[in-house]
Amino acid sequence: MQTRVQGPGLPKTLLAYHFVAGREITEAGAEIVRKNPANQRDVVTVAPEGTAEDVKRACEAARAAQARWGRVPAPERAHVLAQLARLLLESKEALARFVAREVGKPLREARGSVQEAIDTAEFFQSEGRRLYGQTVPSELPNKELFTYRRPIGVVGVITAGNFPIAVPSWKLIPAILCGNTVVWKPSEDAPGVATLFLELFRRAGLPDGVLNVVHGRGSGGAGEALVMAAGAGLVDKISFTGSTQVGRFIGEVTGRALQVPSLELGGKNPLVILADADLELAVEGALWASFGTAGQRCTSAGNIIVDKRVMPTVKGELVRRARELVIGDPLDETVDYGPLINERFLETWSRQRATGLEDGAELLLDGERITSGREPPSFRGDSEHGLYVTPRIFDRVTMNMRIAVEECFGPTVNLVEVSGLDEAIEAANGTPYGLSSAIYTRDAAAMLRFKESIRAGMTSINNSTTGAEAHLPFGGNGWSGNGTRESGIWVLDAYTRWQAVNVDLSGKLQKAQIDVEVPEPPAPLALDELIGRAS
Repeated sequence: MQTRVQGPGLPKTLLAYHFVAGREITEAGAEIVRKNPANQRDVVTVAPEGTAEDVKRACEAARAAQARWGRVPAPERAHVLAQLARLLLESKEALARFVAREVGKPLREARGSVQEAIDTAEFFQSEGRRLYGQTVPSELPNKELFTYRRPIGVVGVITAGNFPIAVPSWKLIPAILCGNTVVWKPSEDAPGVATLFLELFRRAGLPDGVLNVVHGRGSGGAGEALVMAAGAGLVDKISFTGSTQVGRFIGEVTGRALQVPSLELGGKNPLVILADADLELAVEGALWASFGTAGQRCTSAGNIIVDKRVMPTVKGELVRRARELVIGDPLDETVDYGPLINERFLETWSRQRATGLEDGAELLLDGERITSGREPPSFRGDSEHGLYVTPRIFDRVTMNMRIAVEECFGPTVNLVEVSGLDEAIEAANGTPYGLSSAIYTRDAAAMLRFKESIRAGMTSINNSTTGAEAHLPFGGNGWSGNGTRESGIWVLDAYTRWQAVNVDLSGKLQKAQIDVEVPEPPAPLALDELIGRAS
């Protein structure tokens, strides 16, 4: 890897590269310049901006490598993942610090993100010794039936920047284990993290051509070119994490090619607090779900739905705790949340304020950008050069308001008052999304009703809307996805095709359903004659 020296007091800039068929490519041309969102004087990474031709070359390289990689025994493929897990563990602190620098994730969260990649590699290392098919009994003699998992082929992976190592690990690791080859277009917000992750795959022994990386933009850039490659037959599947709007476009393109994409999209996640809840625990969970990662998770809470009997207490405590949050440099261990990832999120978050007020909501806490001379007392960052904002809490929100149903990345949350469980469930299901959800209650019957009635793909009971684990399925319904799942054994169905095989050892043509002797049905049993008619 190459680096470039910056000015006094600033760390080095990482020079990223495309990686195609085992070759590092740094052709002259347009560049992506990624700045530290906590200090925009710091250029973290410079990456080449890929073109449609770069994507085409990467797809061709992946296709050329796939047959050979697919023939490698799955336990041997898993050995690469074992090495990757070891390398990730050895590099955990350095990677976490780079994640914090490039995308502004607080250091303890960045460590957790790297740990999730470690957990994923370790989990799928063991799956390499399974990847089970089945033996199925035949209805004919001297005939055996089997099912096998086969690789899909070439997988195009497009990831977002808010979880720049955890989410790519969910996609790259199982896809590669299953015998596929990959073309990865990382987020333009995290080209450096992608480069470091790629380096670890290379050191783990992954053969050339199995993982190819092209940096670039989404719309009109390398990301769109990779999607269109599915329509051209250059890739066999697209796995995407990002906005619902882009997910629809991917669904249209891949649908015409009769492919099934993996789409992990947006969310407007409900967190319900019933009257019998442990309110201290509920407020703590709501605070973390709403403002952790500066509200930039797809599983962040969007609507806190509270029984009116406890709304005054919840409202008061949530505002008090939100005012006490420590905002600042993500490398500071005491910080609760850092900057917004990019200017686009800042602009969308800023516009949401006017939308909420136009809808008739009231501001309990008026979030604003932190600038020089307007820092909150607990602020610990660079207000002049960072993309920092304070928390926003809307009150008196109803489910017919735009802010109640539209996703907004950033530290903002709505309070929705309800009366009882039925209204809470109706409100929780009142958006077109269905990613994550949570309920706080001590009532076992209410827990059961909620998890049966909520339309979200994931739900938590007495826990926040966030907190995926590597061995549990992750994914949503409605506008949050197309039903595919990441993580755990369930993701294997996304990266393999089932093959049914029958082996006939009889030495003659046997025809299922036709050559099977079906016994004649017995005569009806006249029970009334045996037991006598009722008098």
